[in-house]
Amino acid sequence: MTVLGDWGFTNRVNRIIKPKSGRCVMLAIDHGYFGNIPGQLKDFKNLEPLFEYADALMLTRGMLRNCVPAALDKPIILRVSAGASMLKELSNEEINVAVDDAIRLNVSALTCSIFVGGEYEKQSLLNLSKLVNWGQEYGIPTLAVTAVGREMVRDARYLGMASRMAAEMGATMVKTYYCENFDQVTGICPSPVVIAGGKKIPEKDALQMSKNAVNNGAVGVDMGRNIFQSDSPIGMIKAVRAIVHENASVDDAFEIYKNGPKGL
Repeated sequence: MTVLGDWGFTNRVNRIIKPKSGRCVMLAIDHGYFGNIPGQLKDFKNLEPLFEYADALMLTRGMLRNCVPAALDKPIILRVSAGASMLKELSNEEINVAVDDAIRLNVSALTCSIFVGGEYEKQSLLNLSKLVNWGQEYGIPTLAVTAVGREMVRDARYLGMASRMAAEMGATMVKTYYCENFDQVTGICPSPVVIAGGKKIPEKDALQMSKNAVNNGAVGVDMGRNIFQSDSPIGMIKAVRAIVHENASVDDAFEIYKNGPKGL
């Protein structure tokens, strides 16, 4: 993939979005930062078998330092925003990680959420602007995670607007939710788009959503709960990879999931 920037910037993007396929599978493990503890995991070390099949990991610095071995050769997308828990107003976020620490952690991208239509929309957009500026200075790409206000529907109109705003502000990549008429979202967003896995749904439905997304312009998926809350997490992430990188059918991918080992 060709992007503007120096060698280090482009290299970091290419570690995440694989040049051979132009696609990526991210594993999201950042749910706990606002109070949504992921599933029934008792030992986060159990996640390690999944890392082999992910193109990149998206997580916070605490999870990275405590749960990911330093020997792992996978690009890290580091969430650097935090604020209120899900018990309060989620959009009330600020940047809580210094760029120096992100560099020490050798991350491949920085990420934060923008809350278009949220109470603290302006603050979240300024947070993204700060990351874009850091990226320009230090050669680190940015991933903007789009959210919309509670009164707004997650449809192509609002998700498209939020995604386009993120790209206009300089985000290298955009993560948003899948919706009907998703081609209208990717069609107006000049930055590569990945979809969020969202809440746990039946495995075949999650695979169908992944297939629909890449067929409608997404470069990949960033899944968490639909993988590590599955009864076969390894089977599920391998199935998602088959759809994203090999254009497998949903039925063929579902067979990969069913043949996977149970549990982690």
